[in-house]
Amino acid sequence: MLMRSFILLLFVAAFISTSAQNTTTTLHWQVGHADHLTALPEQWVSATVPGAVQLDMANAEKYDPYYYAENWKDYLWMEDKFFVYKTSFQKPYLDSTERLFFVSKGIDYEFEIWLNGRQLLHQEGMFTPVQLDLSALVKEKNEMQVKIYPVPKMHKSPADRSQAAQSVKPAVSYGWDWHPRLVPSGIWDDTYLEVRHASHLRDVWVDYTLDDKLSKADIEIKVEGVQLDQCKMAWELRDARGKAVLQKAAMIHGNNAQFPVEFQQPVLWWPHDHGDPYLYTSVFRLLDREGKLLETHTSKVGFRKVALVMSEGAWNGPDGFPKGRSVAPIQVQINNRNIFAKGTNWVAPEIFPGVIDSARYKELLERALEANFNMLRIWGGCIVNKESFFELCDQLGIMVWEEFPLACNNYLGTPKYLNVLRQESESIIKRVRKHASLAMWCGGNELFNNWSGMTEQSLALRLLNSQCLLLDPKTPFIYTSPVIGMAHGHYVFRDWNDGEEVYARMTRARNTAYTEFGLPAPSSLEVLQTIIPADELWPPKPGTAWESHHAFKAWVGDTWLMQGMIEDYFGKSKDLEELIANGQLLQCEGYKAIYEEARRQKPYCTMALNWCFNEPWPTAANNTLVNWPNIPKPGFYAVSQSCRPFMASAKITKLKWKEGEEFSSDIWLLNDTYSDVASGKINVKLKAGDKELPLLSWDFDAPEANRNLAGPTVRAILPAWEVDRFELIVEVAGHAECTSAYTLLYVPKAKAAQKGTAIMNQ
Repeated sequence: MLMRSFILLLFVAAFISTSAQNTTTTLHWQVGHADHLTALPEQWVSATVPGAVQLDMANAEKYDPYYYAENWKDYLWMEDKFFVYKTSFQKPYLDSTERLFFVSKGIDYEFEIWLNGRQLLHQEGMFTPVQLDLSALVKEKNEMQVKIYPVPKMHKSPADRSQAAQSVKPAVSYGWDWHPRLVPSGIWDDTYLEVRHASHLRDVWVDYTLDDKLSKADIEIKVEGVQLDQCKMAWELRDARGKAVLQKAAMIHGNNAQFPVEFQQPVLWWPHDHGDPYLYTSVFRLLDREGKLLETHTSKVGFRKVALVMSEGAWNGPDGFPKGRSVAPIQVQINNRNIFAKGTNWVAPEIFPGVIDSARYKELLERALEANFNMLRIWGGCIVNKESFFELCDQLGIMVWEEFPLACNNYLGTPKYLNVLRQESESIIKRVRKHASLAMWCGGNELFNNWSGMTEQSLALRLLNSQCLLLDPKTPFIYTSPVIGMAHGHYVFRDWNDGEEVYARMTRARNTAYTEFGLPAPSSLEVLQTIIPADELWPPKPGTAWESHHAFKAWVGDTWLMQGMIEDYFGKSKDLEELIANGQLLQCEGYKAIYEEARRQKPYCTMALNWCFNEPWPTAANNTLVNWPNIPKPGFYAVSQSCRPFMASAKITKLKWKEGEEFSSDIWLLNDTYSDVASGKINVKLKAGDKELPLLSWDFDAPEANRNLAGPTVRAILPAWEVDRFELIVEVAGHAECTSAYTLLYVPKAKAAQKGTAIMNQ
């Protein structure tokens, strides 16, 4: 064995002699618009690539920021224009073994590429990269054009998301209850010229299968390329310290090749709250037959096994005969361990995805980590994120639920649409499947609802299922969210029709997963001052910038500001600051109620993901936890507390209480950990101003792994206090990090009597 390893090392060393790598050249672009495909722009302006044509035109024409007041309307004219990018470049030196490629990782959405007056490509689809060999076509001086078609629209009216129902373009930008109608267009991902060897790589994927004991990985190094026959490969896998733990060297036969390797005792990748998100580094070297290095491909590899299984008790229903369908499997299982998924719905961080970079992703993903989230549902109305997003999720140990860009429409399976969907889904799957953070695929958002009208028989969804099975069979797939057993909603603190608060609604709910739910709140004053003119700030009114930024007429009822509901609980607001503070308190307590009740319903319930985490532009009021660009609301910190792996919790029945009323609450310990937890003591008290009322002490036994503990019920007659709110505090003795507090409203008898008299006088 020792001699075999020594020979292998010599073989690898012999392969690696002189070094030659691909070289890239940045291009400098201009852009202009025209009314017809064959027309040239009358005026050219400087373009930023990656970026968006809207931003380039706005910069040239000195538009005011699109996010201020109602300036977004100034951009609408661009939807129906053709845009043309142009650039010029000198022919680089190419020896007999080199080729010149034009590479773009993303052009949005339908486009043509021309070189020196010759059309090279016509493509529909923003997620399929472009790689064009220009070697035989370039002259000493060259002009390249990228012609962007107008925004795709299934019909001219109504001007809403249904216009996107025959394109694989995210529907959200056509207008949503938290997104203005601003439809991006242009070159949105890295784009450049690249000199490659005639023999070069297209893709390298370190595929693997873990055995049942998770002790052995059967690896397949899968290679795609051009003119690879008779080339050589030298591959190594390095651990987190950079030490090579596995090596492979071989001849390559054909442009599609696979190389099997066995790996014993791999260190596993885990979500951050269950272990170390351990990553290896794969280094694949392509060499010619003499051993000269042609190209190096480096990537990260995380070894984990992922599955969706039935939650505990899910097979018990439905009752009766004939027995119909049970709920769908949605329990996430990583490395044979059931994981309670605590997280959120992620939307694009920016309206124009071309401006998103790794630093932008990083600041928001670290914020998600701060919230104790272990899963992000990448909502199907938005883009499939850039590569750096997934790389960061791998590193941070955040599981990704990835949806294809279908949302709230009936995507009819016409031949043209299915051809584009097949092309785009293949590109998406091949890129994303390499990431350890990928936990599941999903066809899209709310496709089985009556406003979408799709079913398992819809050709688009049958295609996506088959694509995932063919290209990434070891990652679970579901058709849409929600499916039977899962829940979307509710999205307000108190229902308009029956007046039921979130506490009661959650108590009577029974779902395997809560994959969308929300509580609105006004944005912070610092945000509002950047988007609403000073003379419109107070009082908020429909028909102003408040409405454009989704405070009024955004969804159903009085959403999303809901000033009437806020003031029904707290009384008339004397100023904007008070309205904001009170509305944000409702969001805090409502989100606590949902997250903690979902966790109390474990093991039947397996997941809680709120709607939503972030926003692509600053809203005036919304369900988000983080205002654009990265400003946490108080609700963010409340949710962070409710998602701690081990914590004390109170099951509260309502928000507002009266003097002399019997207060009651069930006390729980919530435990999502698999580590040993010692027994301890919980003390419960009420606090009003500087007054405290001790209620109960509970000596709890050590909980089982990943199991909650139901404790006692506390009761007390509420005394006379000179306050309008009080706190319920559930302390874990000696462990302040596990203690929880809840703010509740209090009505003294005198105030209640005054209110009753006022009602009688009316």
